[in-house]
Amino acid sequence: QVLDTKDLQIFKVTVNGQDAQFGFGQKHSFKGTPLEITFPFELRRGQEAIVEISFESSPKSSALQWFTPEQTSGKKHPFLFSQCQ
Repeated sequence: QVLDTKDLQIFKVTVNGQDAQFGFGQKHSFKGTPLEITFPFELRRGQEAIVEISFESSPKSSALQWFTPEQTSGKKHPFLFSQCQ
């Protein structure tokens, strides 16, 4: 599986709770860098998978933005969103 990233530091990837191998493809100047994830099991057609990525963003991570807790409807937790699908 391949996901888009830009200026992220990835620490760990799990799929359905199992550690998954991951690496980065070739960096593109404005598109970012593909994150390539190898699932720890064969994914069958129609099977759901929960992918969890432990990461750290930086001020250069233009695709990711945060709402402060005060900006959300519940006013309790921050909210991370992406604009570059």
